[in-house]
Amino acid sequence: MRVSLLLPMAALLSTTAAVAQTAPAAPDISVQTLRDVTKTLSSDDFGGRKPGTPDETKTIDYIVQRFKAAGLQPGNHGSWFQDVPVVQITAKNLTPLTITGGKTPLSLDYRKDMVVATYRVTPRIDIKNSDIVFVGYGIDAPERGWNDYAGVDVKGKTVIILVNDPDWQSSDLKGPFEGKAMTYYGRWTYKYEEAARQGAAAAIIVHQTAPAAYGWGVVQSSWTGPQQELDVKGDHMDQSQAIGWMQKDDAEKLFATAGKDFATMEAAAGKKGFHAVPLGLKASVSFDNDIARMKSHNVIGILPGTKRPDETVFYTAHWDHLGHCDPVDGDGICNGARDNASGVAGLVALAEAQAKAGPAARTLAFMSVTDEEAGLLGSEYYAEHPIFPLSKMVGGVNMDVLNTDGATKDFVITGYGKSELEDLVKPLAAAQGRVVEPEPDPERGGYFRSDHFSFAKLGVPMLDGGSGEDLVNGGTAAGHAATLDYIEHRYHKPQDEYNPDWDWSGAVQDLQLYYELGRELADGNAWPNWYQGTEFRAIRDKSRAGVATNE
Repeated sequence: MRVSLLLPMAALLSTTAAVAQTAPAAPDISVQTLRDVTKTLSSDDFGGRKPGTPDETKTIDYIVQRFKAAGLQPGNHGSWFQDVPVVQITAKNLTPLTITGGKTPLSLDYRKDMVVATYRVTPRIDIKNSDIVFVGYGIDAPERGWNDYAGVDVKGKTVIILVNDPDWQSSDLKGPFEGKAMTYYGRWTYKYEEAARQGAAAAIIVHQTAPAAYGWGVVQSSWTGPQQELDVKGDHMDQSQAIGWMQKDDAEKLFATAGKDFATMEAAAGKKGFHAVPLGLKASVSFDNDIARMKSHNVIGILPGTKRPDETVFYTAHWDHLGHCDPVDGDGICNGARDNASGVAGLVALAEAQAKAGPAARTLAFMSVTDEEAGLLGSEYYAEHPIFPLSKMVGGVNMDVLNTDGATKDFVITGYGKSELEDLVKPLAAAQGRVVEPEPDPERGGYFRSDHFSFAKLGVPMLDGGSGEDLVNGGTAAGHAATLDYIEHRYHKPQDEYNPDWDWSGAVQDLQLYYELGRELADGNAWPNWYQGTEFRAIRDKSRAGVATNE
């Protein structure tokens, strides 16, 4: 039986503090859809939804089935799918990472002490006696007057890098790298990219839970087993031979055997003018790679626009998860119920609601992308090979992990202060009796960790926001405790499983807001931009230059 659904407005009034009496009727969001889709996609039958496996076929076929039933049309010139070329590299025969040349030789074991992998599509990686250099936070940011690689040649060497930005421990947003708010320079992807540009043979990041925003268990589950990357010309041979992480305790031992103190060096790296430090040590590690080329798939359905069908408003949510991972109590399937079966469920529920309302002036697109967990690969591929021109992509909403803890008094925007979408969101949140807030923990770098970022890099504003931690029942203490519980005990672990007792009222609030934002964009003439001075404004302006509008 189809449960409604939203809480009709009267019900919502009973669960939120003070919803404006004059608010328009809320859209019909099916809680039953949220339950059914999340439960199905996160069941053991779907095996953790690893791209490139038979579980992918089962997953994307199910999404198409739900899109069809919702009333969507195929979104890629008659097809529901966009092929995404992927190469999968599975490391084997890994040796320990050995450190020589210091007071005491070190041998770091794979998985327990370190993880190592490669972007290079090659059958063998063999690093022997590579000089080790500590490069602090591994940042070259000329516009900020900061270069950790200044005066040092790391070609063919192994660099040890700190995670996050130099000022991540700030209590506010003031500092050379925006204080506690992570910039892209703090993201691990950037650090490997920069190490490769500098010619490093290997790049190893020191893991610390607070600045990384997750524990070592997440590194183990995400960085071991088959690793996927976009299959591109050149086979990524311009990248470092090896990339990886090491535990902080092992980093401390590494510095000690070089006659250095890790804490002292870490503190020095946080100050402007830091110079990279050769440690007088050598690193060796080797492994073989099994290589498999395959096609994964983005799934896309549309409600064609009636007046300006070439202008699009997007909703996105990734369908993939980790597949099989480290067992916990005998359970080795990472089901990814909240991450991100719930987001796909929201995508389907929104498709149902928008189709029921009828087509808008602009095209509404609903895309479930692949390989987010491998580094936003599906959304990156779409952004670089768009079905609909990015210059005519109005904007949209990305959904990654819906709220299942209950209704909230706040709506939090990741990357707050960046785009004009916020101006549209604030009155919608106010109509629900909610206040819009910046993310409480910007040091986690959430803005760079989901699929909206692939579009932002190419100029398209996408909202990434959702329920905050100020729960109607329990307040911020209960909300923060729920966040920490998920991160510590469920995120990227087999324990991220469907729970029939979840409270979907907060997800419904968010989906109502996403619906109304999408409908406003799709029926209107506006072209939201980035605020002046933000990093993506010039890209958007260049993309939109010369494009005829109906503003």
